[in-house]
Amino acid sequence: MTTYIIRRILWGIVLLFLVSLLTFLFFYIFPAVNPAQLRAGRNPSPAIVAYIAKELGTNKPIYTQFYDYMKGIILHFNFGFSYYSQASVIGLIKNRLPATLSLTVGAVVMWLCAGIPVGVLSAIKRRTFFDRAAMGTALVFVSMPVYWLGLIVLYLFAADIGKFPILPGSSTYVGLTTDPGQWFTSLILPWFVLAATSAAIYSRLLRGSLLEVMGEDYIRTARAKGLSERRVIWKHGVRSAITPIVTVLGLDLGTLLGGAVLVETVFDIPGIGRLNYDAILHSDIPIVQGTVLIAAMFIVVANIVVDISYAYLDPRVRY
Repeated sequence: MTTYIIRRILWGIVLLFLVSLLTFLFFYIFPAVNPAQLRAGRNPSPAIVAYIAKELGTNKPIYTQFYDYMKGIILHFNFGFSYYSQASVIGLIKNRLPATLSLTVGAVVMWLCAGIPVGVLSAIKRRTFFDRAAMGTALVFVSMPVYWLGLIVLYLFAADIGKFPILPGSSTYVGLTTDPGQWFTSLILPWFVLAATSAAIYSRLLRGSLLEVMGEDYIRTARAKGLSERRVIWKHGVRSAITPIVTVLGLDLGTLLGGAVLVETVFDIPGIGRLNYDAILHSDIPIVQGTVLIAAMFIVVANIVVDISYAYLDPRVRY
């Protein structure tokens, strides 16, 4: 197991290096705007643009720029500075990370609490009215685009602009340390929007996996040994069937921690996804590079944790 973990970590480092290289090359080969021109403002003189390019290092060869960029990341965890605001990229990401963490953790808890029980019950009560109703509803939510569902939810239930407001206060996001109550109420609707589609996917995925597992020989053996049906289902069936759920959860968790762009934009949540969206609008390349690399890091770490957890969730898995 230790050898496997070390190997996966090394491969993760290589993958992050390749992501940073490809991102850097993409913005170098297809620049949307001259960074020095952006920093200089409107109608600058060529001398000012040249001076700023020298200060930024964009007049150097590409391999020198990439070397300086990677050296700053490896030695100082420094992703450079924003072309638009001149603020530290890692500082901007740290400021936005709590909002993204709040959105991600709450949504994950909500969709797991909804998706797993519904998937298990649908598998147990196969072809009953509950199964058909649950899977039909799940199919509806899977078919809804996240941004469309977010706009509909805001139009109907937002505290300040909704036609049928169901929450007190304002829908504007407030930090946890500022006002815990307002923080919670401002995130209920975004949590629901994120959780609706994911819970539907997880319930359908777990249902199919559990139906397959419940026909295995070791399940019949467990029943023959006199174990209760509840114990057979949860300890033997769900434990084996949940492996695909853990795989998808690792990908979803890493992706959301990298920024839920659509939800953060619709609900005006100042997270990493919104930061990346604003950076794209302003052609702020260092911020885009930093958020992409942070998102890749979250995904790599989440997948390593998922692979390690397989051996503990499923006794059949060995490394």
